Amino acid sequence: MTTIIVDAQRTSTPHWPVPQERRTVTVLFADIVGSTALVDRLDPEDVRALQRAYFDTVAGVLHRWQGVVEKYVGDAVMALFGARHSDGFDAYRAVRAGLEIQAALDRRPMVGDSRLRVRVGVATGEVVVDLGSAVSGGHGVASGAVITTAARLQEYAPPGAVALCAATARATAGLITQRQLTPVSVAGRVPPMPVWHAVGPVRPGTDRHDGPLIGRRRELATIRDQLSRAIREQDPRWISLVGPTGSGRSRLLHELTRGLTTVDGMPVRWCVATCQPYPDQVMAPAAELLRGLAGVRHGDGPAVVHDRLVAALASLFPPERVAAAIPTLQRFLTTPDGSSAALAGAAICRDVLLRLAAHQPLIVAVDDVDRAAPAMSRFLHALFSTATARGLPLALITLHQPQWADTRPSPARRVTIGPLATVQSGRLLRHLLTRAGQPVTLADRLLHLVGGRPGHAAAYVRSIMDGADRMTLPLPEAVRQAVCAELDHLDGERRAVLMAAATIGGVISGGAVDRALGWASGRSAPALRGLVAAGLLLPRRADGYAFVAPALRQVAAERLPRALRAVFGRRAAEAPPLNTVRPDAALPRDHAAADRAGSGRAAADRAGSDRAGSDRAGSDRPGSDRAGSDRAAVSGSGVRRAEVVPLDVVRARDGRLDVVLAVPPSGPTDPLRRGLPSSTMATSPTAPTGGANRSLGFRRLRAVASAGDVPPTRASATPNNAGGHWPAAPDRSPATIRAVPAVPGPAGRTAAAGAPPDVVRTGPRPPLIRWPTGLAASA
Repeated sequence: MTTIIVDAQRTSTPHWPVPQERRTVTVLFADIVGSTALVDRLDPEDVRALQRAYFDTVAGVLHRWQGVVEKYVGDAVMALFGARHSDGFDAYRAVRAGLEIQAALDRRPMVGDSRLRVRVGVATGEVVVDLGSAVSGGHGVASGAVITTAARLQEYAPPGAVALCAATARATAGLITQRQLTPVSVAGRVPPMPVWHAVGPVRPGTDRHDGPLIGRRRELATIRDQLSRAIREQDPRWISLVGPTGSGRSRLLHELTRGLTTVDGMPVRWCVATCQPYPDQVMAPAAELLRGLAGVRHGDGPAVVHDRLVAALASLFPPERVAAAIPTLQRFLTTPDGSSAALAGAAICRDVLLRLAAHQPLIVAVDDVDRAAPAMSRFLHALFSTATARGLPLALITLHQPQWADTRPSPARRVTIGPLATVQSGRLLRHLLTRAGQPVTLADRLLHLVGGRPGHAAAYVRSIMDGADRMTLPLPEAVRQAVCAELDHLDGERRAVLMAAATIGGVISGGAVDRALGWASGRSAPALRGLVAAGLLLPRRADGYAFVAPALRQVAAERLPRALRAVFGRRAAEAPPLNTVRPDAALPRDHAAADRAGSGRAAADRAGSDRAGSDRAGSDRPGSDRAGSDRAAVSGSGVRRAEVVPLDVVRARDGRLDVVLAVPPSGPTDPLRRGLPSSTMATSPTAPTGGANRSLGFRRLRAVASAGDVPPTRASATPNNAGGHWPAAPDRSPATIRAVPAVPGPAGRTAAAGAPPDVVRTGPRPPLIRWPTGLAASA
């Protein structure tokens, strides 16, 4: 068969400096069975008509499920899901598209008595995507082994079937009914490749919430108070629970439905629905509300549905109205799409809820409302406005992610669900590990990975149960999918800022992000503030930010191609040469004496640290991210006391020292400037030390004398011990300031960079940080 290329309208490259991304996508490969024999017995005009009917059918299904047709190769079609935007359900949409392609081709009449049978393979994996070409008709959009895997899978699918790889099967577990087959041998691959066949979509079951609620007491009390006031005062209220995926929104809703059953002795009726990822059933949440109200279960026969609807409506409507509404409601429960018949059934459902609220207090809750279609949003608005006008004891709760476009009415109350505290995350991890039969000692290793999100904690424990390596603890696929969806909700510039920030170690500064992206100073500031508002970054001091979850930083960094990741990291660490070192300065030979001198002045050093300024304040408090600045007072004959200020960024990378020096110039009368280059580290003791030296990944520079004893220091070379100070009573021998980068030496000693190997300086050992063993008791 000839090749047909769709001349699609190309879209412009997104306005951001990352034209390519490493993304996890799902590839669908469809091919006609026995096409050669079919073409040989048809007239060329019939072949052309058959081609058009086939490609039109396949392309229509793929576009409806948001797939990107990359190419048509003969009679084969290759499509990508998640190439430019991911909603966390890319694999699910691809499998649903494959199943619908088979059904659509079975229904569509072809030329003469010809009947097309198609094999479909669906594979999920990592590729490099050209974002500017990720449109229908674009060639070379993605590159990766997963494309070959999808093509091989369709060869092992029976005619009319959809074959899945292991990653796709895991991503659609609970959403697609699957049947595992015997692994097949593929040329060039060892061991044999496991294969699953997709049978059909299933309705996801409700999550089990049989464990104790950990944390969230304040949010729970706030919501209960709002619901009680709405019912008690007959003043309808719209409450919006906002939190990212994995924050525990559904768990909190479960606790509300279980605990709030009466208000002032009056029984409360709950109607709960969830917006599933079914784009073809736009009014499915409203139908779910009606099912819960009438007690109709999926799979009930027409007679059972009829009887239960009559029983539910008998006390709300007159008999003649019940008889007229039942057929419409039955059709609505069968096909809750956007047709006029379905919308008529939704209007009756809304009237049922309002009449029920007039008889007893009613709370309507809709989870994942950010997936809802506009028709469902209009349904909720009409329900709330009518209840408000009538003064009914009704409350409406919607649960959604922070980036959802806010279409709630103005009187809606917003309750934000933040991350759990560290102690609460530890309690949750120990509970999950105990219930899973895993050692609770793993909680210490998982604590910093979950980022305070209960969903991430459950995903990590589940992955350990499934055989994940306990030493490396890889990122679970469920967490990766959710984080990828969070990233793709961002516009191009904010996504670029987040990816560049992920390549910067420690606390992130706006200046470092600007340097990484090659932008003018200050350009990234609005994007950084927007990321804080979106709940992806946390503010840390002035111009400092941190990721809310380690998984977010990991996925954002892994999205960048290797070369671009290296460029961003190198730009962030680049610095002008440091010209404050006198090359003729010599280190003292009596290092043992210097070590003893440093030990003897430790008490004075500690006393001086207690009188430190505001930069030191807060650095020793638990959870504080402030890093105090090192100060060195060096005096000598005819030289007044000076202070060594911290550098902006000092990082050891690839065996060399990258330095960014940003210190305001000293006055011309500064004695330390005579004979030195213009760039200097010495300033007046009252000069500001600068606020840019805030990265957790930097290494301090030490100021040492060129003759005599070496001034001791409390600050170690470890990144996290940034609060050391020079002694209050420094040695007053003549000295020349020399900058020496601290390089870790043996046995807690510090070697001077550039000095002979036997030249070392003694520094205090950093405190050994251990996880508290009594975390359970403190929780």
